[in-house]
Amino acid sequence: MSVTKSGTQVGRSAPVRVPWGRRGLGAGRHLHGGRWTYAVLIAFTALSLFPLLWTAVAASRTNTRLAQTPPPFWFGGNLLKNLEIAWTDANMGTALLNTTVVAGSVALGTVLFSTLAGFAFAKLRFRFKNLLLLLVIGTMMVPPQLSVVPLYMLVAELRWTDQLQAVILPGLVCAFGVFFMRQYLIQALPGELVEAARMDGAGSLRVIWHIVFPAARPAMAVLGMLTFVQSWNDFFWPIIALTQNGSPTVQVALTGLGRGYIPDQSVIMAGALLGTLPLLAAFVLFGKQIVGGIMQGAVKG
Repeated sequence: MSVTKSGTQVGRSAPVRVPWGRRGLGAGRHLHGGRWTYAVLIAFTALSLFPLLWTAVAASRTNTRLAQTPPPFWFGGNLLKNLEIAWTDANMGTALLNTTVVAGSVALGTVLFSTLAGFAFAKLRFRFKNLLLLLVIGTMMVPPQLSVVPLYMLVAELRWTDQLQAVILPGLVCAFGVFFMRQYLIQALPGELVEAARMDGAGSLRVIWHIVFPAARPAMAVLGMLTFVQSWNDFFWPIIALTQNGSPTVQVALTGLGRGYIPDQSVIMAGALLGTLPLLAAFVLFGKQIVGGIMQGAVKG
């Protein structure tokens, strides 16, 4: 109890109870998960890493040991030998170089053209804009198998069969990338900023380079990562347009491993491990920038 100057007694106020959902949200504070949160995260992490771990274990064993029951759950001593066989039989050096060129070109082209198209659909005014956007989104509903025959006829007519441009050019633009960038730029790029730049005399190229690209950088990083991984793992179209003896990608080269009456699963797993390691290395090197771009985009959104 406390007494004011007028003599009135004032009781102590009851402690304010902070709702559970708002605890730890003050300035400089961090949310902390409980034991069950960490347990669930550890379980999901283990389940996610198990296929990669099993691939490495199978690549270090012999084909005979993999056929036994129960299967091995720890590493053997044949990893280097199987990796050498897979590297030589599948011409993995050339395949990795080709796949890097294809995935990098497709990712850069998709990010560039999707950003330009997304900016046009988000901020520019032109006739039939909504109709054209609807047509672009509608192409996402068409199964890719329907376009294989006319696409292969076009590639054969251009004499691009078994050449890398046959798998690069068809993937430079995708409807998902255009829609993704359009939705992001609607919120992340104020229309007043573009109008102010035009009033100051900035041309279209200057607006795109100094305003659109900096604002769209987080979404461009995410789209580039998704496109690179998808192009790296693509198998359906490369196996049709390319051959194992010409300019194969990793996925095409892996089809030539383990041939015989009894496929050598350990060599196949070693080849799959070689094809996966560059993606893991890229994520280790650029993972912080990618996650930072995703979080920056989430805050802006």
